[in-house]
Amino acid sequence: MSTLRLGDIAPDFEQDSSLGKINFYKFLGDSWGVLFSHPADFTPVCTTELGYTAIVSGDFAKRNTKVIALSVDSAESHLDWIKDINETQNTKVAYPILADVDHKVAKLYDMIHPNASTTLTVRSVFVIDPAKKVRLILTYPASTGRNFNEILRALDSLQLTDSHSVATPANWEPGEDVIIAPSIKDPAVLKEKFPKGYKEIRPYLRTTPQPDL
Repeated sequence: MSTLRLGDIAPDFEQDSSLGKINFYKFLGDSWGVLFSHPADFTPVCTTELGYTAIVSGDFAKRNTKVIALSVDSAESHLDWIKDINETQNTKVAYPILADVDHKVAKLYDMIHPNASTTLTVRSVFVIDPAKKVRLILTYPASTGRNFNEILRALDSLQLTDSHSVATPANWEPGEDVIIAPSIKDPAVLKEKFPKGYKEIRPYLRTTPQPDL
C-alpha cells in the first residue's frame, strides 16, 4: 500500500461509528475535514484529546471544518468511552468516532506503523480540503498528545493562503503579518493585491498585513 502524500485525494470509505454508519465523502460534503486516529479506547491521552476537540468544536465549525476521530475498537465501546470523556473532560462529544475494528480505514490512511505497534494506530492527523485533497499530515507517537490549537492555526494558514498570494511565517498567529509570494514582482500587481502596503526585508522576503482583515 502506498503512503498518502500531500496533494493526494483522500480515500473514501464507509465505516461504522459512534453515530452510526459513516460514508466519509458524504460526511464531509463541501467542508474541510480533520481525521485523527487514536491507539485504542479508554486510553488516558486519547481521553484528553477527544475531550479538548469537543471543547473547541465550535472553533472548527467557524472554519467550515468537520472533525472525525478513529479508534480500532467497536462502536459500543466508543459509546461507553464517550461517557467517560464527557465526565472527566467536562464536555460533550458530538462528533463521530469511527469504529475501525477491521483496520480498514487505518490501512487506507497508513495509520499503523509496524515498528511502533502491529495493531494500534499512531496518532495521525489528516487535514482534507473541500476538493478532498490531503493538505496536511501530522504523525505523533502513541505517548505524545497532540496540540489541537496548532491544528486550528494550520487550518487558518491553509485557508488564508488558498485565498491570497501569501504564505505564513514561522510561529505565525492569525492577525499577524504574512509573507508575499516571491513570484509576484510587478509593482502594479503588488499594489492591487496588497493595498495595505508591504515591507521589503529582502527582494525575496516581503511582509504585509494579513490581507483578509
